[in-house]
This record gives sequence, C-alpha cells and structure tokens, in this order.
Amino acid sequence: MIGVDVGGTFTDVVAIADGEIRTVKVSTDVRTTERGVLRGAEEIGVADSAVFNHASTHGLNAIITRRLPKIAFLTTLGHRDILDIGRTWRPVEGLMNPSWRRSYGDANQPLVPRYLRRGIRERLTADGGILIQLDEDHAREELRILRGCNVEGVAICLINAYVNNHHEERLRQLVHEELGDIPVSISSEVSPLAKEFARASTTVVDVFMRLTYDEYTRRLDSGLQELGFTGDLNFADCAAQLVRSDVAMEHPFRIVFAGPAAGTVSSAHFGSLIGAGNLLCADVGGTSCDISMVTEGRPFVNTTFELEHDLIVNALSNEISSIGAGGGSLVTINAAGELKVGPGSAGADPGPACYGLGGTQPTTTDTCLLMGIIDPDGFAGGRMKLNPDLSRQAFDALDSKLSFDQRVSYAFNIGINNIAEGVVNIAIQHGVDPRDYSLVAFGAAGPMLLPAVLDLVHAAEVIVPPHPGLFSALGLVSSDLVYADSRSAYTLLTAEAAEQVDKVYHSMEERLRERLQEKDRGNVTFVRSFDGRLAGQTWETPFVGVPDGEIDADAIATMVANFHDAYAERSGNRFEALPVQGVTYRVQAVVRADKVEYPTLPERPAGESAEPTRTLPIRYLTDEVLDAGEYQRSDLRAGDRVPGPAVIREPLSTTFLVPGQVATVGAHGELRIRKA
Repeated sequence: MIGVDVGGTFTDVVAIADGEIRTVKVSTDVRTTERGVLRGAEEIGVADSAVFNHASTHGLNAIITRRLPKIAFLTTLGHRDILDIGRTWRPVEGLMNPSWRRSYGDANQPLVPRYLRRGIRERLTADGGILIQLDEDHAREELRILRGCNVEGVAICLINAYVNNHHEERLRQLVHEELGDIPVSISSEVSPLAKEFARASTTVVDVFMRLTYDEYTRRLDSGLQELGFTGDLNFADCAAQLVRSDVAMEHPFRIVFAGPAAGTVSSAHFGSLIGAGNLLCADVGGTSCDISMVTEGRPFVNTTFELEHDLIVNALSNEISSIGAGGGSLVTINAAGELKVGPGSAGADPGPACYGLGGTQPTTTDTCLLMGIIDPDGFAGGRMKLNPDLSRQAFDALDSKLSFDQRVSYAFNIGINNIAEGVVNIAIQHGVDPRDYSLVAFGAAGPMLLPAVLDLVHAAEVIVPPHPGLFSALGLVSSDLVYADSRSAYTLLTAEAAEQVDKVYHSMEERLRERLQEKDRGNVTFVRSFDGRLAGQTWETPFVGVPDGEIDADAIATMVANFHDAYAERSGNRFEALPVQGVTYRVQAVVRADKVEYPTLPERPAGESAEPTRTLPIRYLTDEVLDAGEYQRSDLRAGDRVPGPAVIREPLSTTFLVPGQVATVGAHGELRIRKA
C-alpha cells in the first residue's frame, strides 16, 4: 500500500510492505503537481503496490489564491446574486466593521463574476411542481452570450431542483449544444440537498475541481502506469475516506479538502493502538497548522465545511481549523513596529531564507535554526543543507528597534502562542477541557513546536507518533473505501411516511451497489443515517442512526427515538411531544481495507539507559544559553526516558523538549511528553 499527501510545500509518500513502513519526502512542484507525486512514487517503488491512495490540497489552494479557470453560473431568473449574498453571516471581527466584505463577494474576489452569472426563465415549486416551464429560447440566448466570453465550464443550480431535476438536466443538454463538450455540473446530481446557497456554492466548487483535477488525474494515472503500477488509484475525500479515482471525478468537490483530514484519521487510528481516545491533533507543516479533534476514538465530522468564511461545501468532512502557523511562517514587522509571525508563508518557493533559494524574509524555520534546534546539515533527511548566515541576515534586515536576541526570542514565542490560541479555540468551541485530551504533534514542524505549547494549553501530554513528518500520509493507508450518497426530502416521520423513506434509502443503496467493483461486493457494509429536526426548527441534528432492512412503521419509530436521543446528547433537552421531521437521508457503502500496523519497539536491557550523542547549545529560549542533550530517535527503546531540554532527531522531523519536560518512549515508538 502507498499513501501520498500533497501539501503546499512538500509531498509526503509512505509505503507499507511486509509490515515495514518506508517513507519519502519530496518538494511539491506547485506548477505541475503530479511531477512531485510521480518522483516520490518512483523513489519508493510503486510498481509492486496494490493500491495508491492520494490526498491533495491542490484544489483548495487554487480556490484560496483565486488561480481559477473562467466558469459560468446558471440559475433561476432573479437569483443570480445568490453567490454574492451568501448566508449574510459575518465573522466576529466583521460585526462592527462597516467596510467588511466577504472574500468571495462581488466587492472582493468573486468565484464567478456577476457578468458570468445568468438567470434563466423557469421556476419549480417546493414540492417539485412546475410553476414556469423552462424557457429554452431564453436559455439559448444567455448561453450564446457566455460563448462569447469563452467560459471553460458551467455550474447549474436552479431553485428547488433537488426535488425535481428535469429542468437542470435539459439545461445541461442545451449547454453542450451551444458551448460544446465542456464540464457542466448540475446541483441535483452534485448536492441534491435543501438550502439554495450551499447547494449553489458546492456546485460551483465542483466545476472548479473538475477543471483542476480531470487532466491532473489522467496525467497521474498515465505516469503511474509508466512506472509499472497496475493497482487501484484511490482519492481521499474531505473525511479522509477513500474512493476510486474514477468515482471521485464524478463529483470532485468531495476531494477539495482531503489532505488535512488524513492526519485526523491517522491520529484516531494510532490513538486506538496506544489507548488514547481523546486527542487534539495539530498538523504543523510548512505553510499552516491544521487543528482537529478526536473524541472517544472518533473524529468530529460535519455535514458541511467552509473553504472561507461563509463559503460552504456540502461534503462530509473532518472538522479542521487552519491557522497560518508553520515552518515557513514569515516573521515581519507591522506598521506599528510590532513583530508578527504569519499568517503569510514563504512556501516551497522561495522558502525560508536559510534555504538559499532567494528568500530574504525570516521564517519560523530560520528562528529554530538560529536557536540551535534544527541541524543545518541534517534537514529533510540530509537532502538540504541550511545556511544560518542567511537566517541571521534576514533577521538583521527587519525594520525594528528590537535587539537581535529579542527578535529571535519573540519570533519563537509568538509562533508558539499562535498555535496555542488555535488549539484552545478548538477546545472551547466543543466545550471540552484540554486537560482531558492529549496533543498529537505531527507534520514536519509539529514535534519541534508543540511541546512548548503544552504549558500554554494545559493538555495532559504531547504525543509524537512514529514518522511524524509523514503522519498524514499514513492516514491514507489507515482508511476504508467509502462510497456515499445523500438526498433531501422534508418528511414528517410518521408511520404513513415509511414507504416514501424506504424508497429513498433503497434507491441510494442500489446506486451505490452499481459503483462497487465486483471484488468489493462481498465485503461491503451499508451504514444509514439521517439529519432531522423538530418540526418548526431551522437547523438539523445530523447523523441520527437508521435501522437496516425495510423501513416500516417500527423502523420509523426507531428513527424518531434515535433522534430524541441524539438531540438530548447535543443539547441536553428532550422534546418527545414534538413531531420529528427528516430533512436529509444518508447512506455510506463501506468497504473495509487493510490498515497500517505499527511495529512494537524492543525494550532496553536492564541497567542501561538512553544517552545523548552530544550536547547542544540552545540560544534565545531564555536569557541564558541552555545545554540540551541530542538524541537519535532510532536509538531509543521502549521505556526510555529523555529529560528536557533535549533535541530528538529523526530523518524528517525534530522533537524539541523545553526545560521541565520529560519524554517517555512508548511500545510503538511514540514519544509521550509530560511535565517532569
């Protein structure tokens, strides 16, 4: 098995063969992403692999940076501004700011400019009836205008089309007749769910992902075949669940946020091995810190997620909060003369100043290099040599009255506090006490920074898993194949509704069976759920359990009882006298896959203990230079104790223990860091 996590700075590749974990890290080629993937695949030996599991932030980065193709948006006449209006929600920082505007609105950087959003004369009623027939002549007039604009794709979202898709399907045919064979996504197939804006934005994102990934997937598949790969190419979705690449390309909006989600799944799987079920997961890479949560062994999954504030995608996703705090976070001086760290990043090109690739601004990597935490000769497994003199020049060039020592010290501490704030915010949002949770530190920079965060967030411990620099990629070989479908249908859950609900589940399960490969049909489990609400509410309680088999009156009663239990668990209240309304019905076809196994580490012979290979000077952490022991992680054994300050090195990451901490080596080689 091979897993590949394509990040903005590095591409991580892991291979599992005969119980052995092999890893490769290569620089991401931001212009032709598949080249880095294929380079890593060739180096690790892809020819003998049965599966190649892939996750990427390529599509997400394209949306964030607005490096997007030109597409059009067709909707019901009078509703073309739905993409600008959004849900009319403001973030806290925008509540009292009269000049605040949405990042994707017409006043800033719209995903689809207004002149490319066209209204079509037609209207469906809420129950799917035809109020105004589709005006095909009017549609053709609008499409001829778009033809002159040279659009590369079209998103179609008509009002109430999730109930009746006939107008959308006919409009798609007209698009192909007038504009040729270009990608077209219709909301009734992409996201047949209620709430117009979320359905519209999801459909727009789907077109962008088609244009971003279709050709990329073909080039990747062709390149893998040239390397001798004959297995299954799978893509991870926003919950890090795997799906065959051809099926993923049917609705590629589901893979837009795949990379960060894999780290959460990897944390949950590894936590189950070491008996740690409550985890705050921090993936600190070169560009960002992605924070997520696992409670009682399960990642927190949402029915939607935001790419930017109020920019909604209707996809099941692990809840992840991203902040601009990574190894490449830029150290800058603002207009008030204050030193800041992030959210801007040097990325892979030009990278931190110490890379010697043209970067002139200091970064967190430069900070840790000057402190003595990073080995300039052993970075990225020894593939890169870093230049501390360039780091010093970058800090010297800052326009600040701070002394050099203060600049480096403040840069480290501000970066640490940025991460701590993100972790605490996640805990507060979910109403949990960080003292009941362990911090999982991964990503290339996570083990270097997270132990210093421990005292700030008051978590129980920091866990550094094996291979932390490629831990998200390990999540891709810890996931199952999952094919999912969902439908919205506002239905009061009474005995009379049983036949209608049964038809909805039956049709979804039949559709999913058709997608399964023959070899998987004997190893599939169907998991049903629904999103429901008390009649009259405007929000839903998601993932309420649904019994297997025929949906009859007894099954409806079970669904209602399950809803009241789930509602009470979330809100602390029960309202069993009120009727329950089903809103969205969901099915997952789960094909169990082999999971990565972590070998156990032998214990050290009695009477022996771990000894440092040398003593390092750590500067700028305190007013005095500290002596820190340097250890090689490959030399550690189960049960070893390493006191801080200490630096533990491995090929693709560095763990830094601050004074007053001690790391205990676990049975699978994990480092469990606590106060001494």
